[in-house]
Amino acid sequence: MNPTLPAPLDVKLMNWTASVLFVGCALLVLAAGTRWALRHPVFAIHRIVVQGELVHNNAVTLRANVAHSLAGNFFTVDLGAARAAFEQVPWVRRAQVRREFPGALRVELQEHDAVAFWGPDTGSALVNSRGEVFEANAGDVEHEGLPRLHGPQGQSAEVLAMYRLLQPVFEPLGLSVEELELTGRGGWRATLDSEALVELGGGTPGEVVQRTQRFVRTLTQVAAQYRRRADTLESADLRHPDGYAVRLRGVTTVSPEAAAKAVAAKPARR
Repeated sequence: MNPTLPAPLDVKLMNWTASVLFVGCALLVLAAGTRWALRHPVFAIHRIVVQGELVHNNAVTLRANVAHSLAGNFFTVDLGAARAAFEQVPWVRRAQVRREFPGALRVELQEHDAVAFWGPDTGSALVNSRGEVFEANAGDVEHEGLPRLHGPQGQSAEVLAMYRLLQPVFEPLGLSVEELELTGRGGWRATLDSEALVELGGGTPGEVVQRTQRFVRTLTQVAAQYRRRADTLESADLRHPDGYAVRLRGVTTVSPEAAAKAVAAKPARR
């Protein structure tokens, strides 16, 4: 039996070339077919399902506003871009977007829950229960009587935490914190619903709460000495190391004679 002779080199090269061309053509055909299939209308996004506890948004309106910004079909749509588009909608805190075969996107939304206003009265910033600041139409807030918080940028969570510590401290007086401010120097200032201004001073949250508790426990007794109630408080300064200073409505520590001298000593206005 004669041994099989090896194929010549040129024949091998022709076989390899033919194999490469065949594989290349097959890949091109497959890529073209895949591209055509992906562009086929059957793979378009036909439905967007929006889920979540929506209070300030409507699922129908959300789909209409966001659908035009979704580029591509079921396979090519950028889920990250779709999530960002939903999260740009007012009151939306977080969105999770996933594909749902065939031809649908399922969107899970979480809205902000406003617990306080943030910054000046002219602004539209709010704080959610996690201490995060977000922009929204303040007119959409259902809860009346939300406190207003102030503080340096990036410290909203700290201000909210202090508010939650101080609010129950004032309840025995029948008062509540209407505004709370963290100053640039680290001091705290509270405005009560009676319009009384209370300088709380600085320090750790525990130190501030302790000073406030001591003030609340003794204010009723101090006001009673002047035949006043605690709700006649106009202002208080708790920054003194050994006590506090208060001003009560209708009470003055200046004698009539001293008051008259002070008025007489004032220069006339021109």
